[in-house]
Amino acid sequence: MADINDVAPVDTAIEFLQQARDIYQSSGYEVQTIRIATQPLTDYAQDWHTSKTIAGLAKLDRLAVANNLNVSIGPIAIQNQEGDRFADWASELIANTRNINFSIAVASFRSGVEPSLAKSAALAIKAIAGASPLGEGNFRFAATAFCPPGTPFFPAAYHQGPAAFSIGFESPRLLQRVFAQAGSDRAMGRKKLKLEMEQAFLPIQKQAVEIAERFSRRYLGIDVSPAPAPDSSIGQAIENLTGVPFGGASTLAACALITDVLKSLDLKQCGYSGLMLPVLEDRVLAQRAEEGRYGVSELLLYSSVCGTGLDVVPLPGDVSVESLTAVVLDMASLANKYRKPLSARLLPIPGRAQGERVKFNNPYLVDSVVMNI
Repeated sequence: MADINDVAPVDTAIEFLQQARDIYQSSGYEVQTIRIATQPLTDYAQDWHTSKTIAGLAKLDRLAVANNLNVSIGPIAIQNQEGDRFADWASELIANTRNINFSIAVASFRSGVEPSLAKSAALAIKAIAGASPLGEGNFRFAATAFCPPGTPFFPAAYHQGPAAFSIGFESPRLLQRVFAQAGSDRAMGRKKLKLEMEQAFLPIQKQAVEIAERFSRRYLGIDVSPAPAPDSSIGQAIENLTGVPFGGASTLAACALITDVLKSLDLKQCGYSGLMLPVLEDRVLAQRAEEGRYGVSELLLYSSVCGTGLDVVPLPGDVSVESLTAVVLDMASLANKYRKPLSARLLPIPGRAQGERVKFNNPYLVDSVVMNI
């Protein structure tokens, strides 16, 4: 986009995505969502903090809602002293839109970890939580570190360069089946997982290359992260591999094994391409959190050998900005150490304390308990 009010590129993208969706569906694939990521907002709206920009994004949001898609406007570039202003703006944006996603990059190859931006992210998380029912607005916001352009997964997604597209999968059922068949034979599980994922994904990649040629759009690749859903549990897949409840001994080893297989796939990859452990999007992960089998520290530990970091983690409503900043810094420091994409999507739940149960109306979130930060 060249301007906040110039939706012509978005209209073109919608037309392309709908055509690509039709091609895949005619081949027998289920396309759950189509999504659009713009360049980082501050590339085309440097006055991001104004009501004019909110109005422009509200217009973009109405277009997204009308076409049943989600939009990510990327990491918002702010200055060190703009944390409070960003927090107010972020909560206003969430209150005035339904399908707009965004982030703030708190660590990068250029600057390493930036503590002031981690605090800005924490201030925004608190503000959004207080301005949305059960803090669900934070489902659309994340603090990110080392996330490259082109991932199809929100809210970290953003775009750079000529028009392009990428693909993401909901594939935990495949992992569940493979590990159930392999039983305790981890070597067999590793070998079979690589074989079956490539067999499943290579035809989709072949189709993507043909679509790219037909419509003159770059194909960026597949984010091979096995994204879970309430009825498609990565937690169950890991338990099929380990034979113990998620969070028990060998969970870390299982996370490492799956990530190693993902990285070895003979596919053009993009984005995170790692193991995702979103607490509130996965019934098994949510249940094991309710049972107290793991916490935030364990999720960070698992992130050292896999995935996306801290994803949709329910926290006490009275969590302090200082504590949120510390957790975001932990995530960013881990990403900086290993030069890998991680993010923190944290959901303080207003009015709820540690251990209290929370029930969501959001179809993408499952019920669980508030975790100890």
